[in-house]
Amino acid sequence: MERIEAFEAMLRATRAQAEAERQKMEALRAQGREKSATYRQYLGNRLFYNQLFALYREYGLFGRREEGGRCGGCLRQDRRYSRR
Repeated sequence: MERIEAFEAMLRATRAQAEAERQKMEALRAQGREKSATYRQYLGNRLFYNQLFALYREYGLFGRREEGGRCGGCLRQDRRYSRR
């Protein structure tokens, strides 16, 4: 059971981090700083999170119920980067 609990803790932390970075991206976008290194780093992280969450869904580890009805939990669905 420890392994499942560790996975759940990691998933919660990853989702929280992705949401925090999404909010920071929105703030940078509002300031017109889409070309900054910080914004681009967050964008790269977002792509990584999208792929990670897609793998979780593919293996049945991350369903719509856990996602709150949105792709990647806290990430907006972006069809350009979906696996399907």
